[in-house]
Amino acid sequence: MSAFSDLVDEFLGEHHAEHPVQSSTLGLTDYDALLDDVTAEGFERRRAASAAWFERFSSLGSDSLSFDDTIDRDLILASLRDEAIFDEWEVWRRHPDTYLNPGLEGVFILFLHRLRPEAELVRAAVSRLEGIPASLDAGRANLRPELVPALLLKRAIREARAGARYTRDLLPEQVALENRPPLTEAGAAAATALESYADFLADLEPRATGDWAFGEERYNAILRDAEMLSVDARALRERARGEIVQLVADLKAGALQLAGHDDWHKVLLDLNKDRPQTPEAMRVGYEEWTARARAFLHERGLVSFPPDEECSVEPSPPFQRPVLAVASYQEPPPFSKSMRGHFFVPFPPEGASEDEIAKRLESNSYPSIPSTAVHEAYPGHHWHLVMAKLNPSPVRQVFGTSYFAEGWALYAERMMREAGFYDDLRHVLFQYEATLFRAARIVVDTSLHMGEMTHEEAVSFMLEHSSMTEPTAIAEVTRYCSWPTQASSYLTGCLEILRIRDRFLSARGASITDVDAMRDFHDGLTGAGTLPIALAERAVMAKA
Repeated sequence: MSAFSDLVDEFLGEHHAEHPVQSSTLGLTDYDALLDDVTAEGFERRRAASAAWFERFSSLGSDSLSFDDTIDRDLILASLRDEAIFDEWEVWRRHPDTYLNPGLEGVFILFLHRLRPEAELVRAAVSRLEGIPASLDAGRANLRPELVPALLLKRAIREARAGARYTRDLLPEQVALENRPPLTEAGAAAATALESYADFLADLEPRATGDWAFGEERYNAILRDAEMLSVDARALRERARGEIVQLVADLKAGALQLAGHDDWHKVLLDLNKDRPQTPEAMRVGYEEWTARARAFLHERGLVSFPPDEECSVEPSPPFQRPVLAVASYQEPPPFSKSMRGHFFVPFPPEGASEDEIAKRLESNSYPSIPSTAVHEAYPGHHWHLVMAKLNPSPVRQVFGTSYFAEGWALYAERMMREAGFYDDLRHVLFQYEATLFRAARIVVDTSLHMGEMTHEEAVSFMLEHSSMTEPTAIAEVTRYCSWPTQASSYLTGCLEILRIRDRFLSARGASITDVDAMRDFHDGLTGAGTLPIALAERAVMAKA
């Protein structure tokens, strides 16, 4: 092994121990019984360690590293920069869900992937459930009312109460009868702690005066130092506004062809009425289009397929339903043999009214389902991440960026449109609308975090530039407030990938009609991992 490999092994070993829930997600089962240390001391220890690791990796010159090792070093440095910027903002003093996510996700992931015998999973889950009260106590100690935004407080209250129902009522049913007693007991105790935490947050609400705005300087630092992009927040916003103009023109032309008038917004809202009648019918619709997209790719040869990959289409986790109103995806654990990913369909939260359920289903109408299935599954997140899983670098299995991951998934939607997958104009309109929605996200996210748009103004902007219903728009904007810079990743990454594709095909003397060159580009880009755009470009152009 090289000195660099030894250093990486040391770094990753420390990282896995400090992030046991993520380690379980990665398939490292030795950490399954542990929860992250979310005390103030834990956050400070990790901050100091990350700063020290940044210095060590920064000192490594490229001359002593291979091509791939240089990319790995730069990926580590970008990830540590990202972490440092958020650490400086003290998310752990601001966001109440910091103390909910490790316990709930840490238990859920065990039974999602089932990498060990059920009795062992139950013992690990019980250990994590027993650690939830201490995590929530750390939240009580760490949160600062003057930093906590009331908007995110309300979101966390809903998540805590949904989490209590999950641990008390739903979790025990996931295992055989003989394994239920300890899980039932620990789940009930965790539920009590979660409900108590929700009450604590409700009591905190009158004193919660924090601002969720990330700030322009931090936003620009993420774009420059972590994402390795050459644009700042304002330039990003202007580019998005230009994309909106073009996309609206495309939508108007499509609406005129479909309905005889160019009111695209009305056309899409009318098409939303063609919706599934139940959440299960919605899931089936997504499952059918996921299978169609996979078959299309096989037939056209636009990508290669890793052996044994599969994508399961399932209801979203109960504790996520109050806070996530759109589809999502969970990759197979990178350090496991599994190639089975999970495409989560956005089921309504427990206790939702009939009107809320209807609106959730309208936001997942039949004409909109094809592009979402492409985005989440084939050749979007699922296909990308099973391809990335084949990369031999352990660094690239642990670290990545949403600017590539989400950019790739939106690129996948566009590429499938270019290839003729959407054979119905209604589906094409919703793919345009999906891109418009991502352009609107950039305008909203940058404006929110630069302090130039209120939450209410952001909701109105999203409603104006999409076909979503108001409850979905509110949930979306609240998510942007809790996760600065991520909402800008979709279209930004997509446009960068299109630029890199043009460069790759030009180097090959090919065009998008050249299936072999397209497949080489797709396989090479995704097989490099989930890299910041500059590193992804470096990796794939080496294969041009």
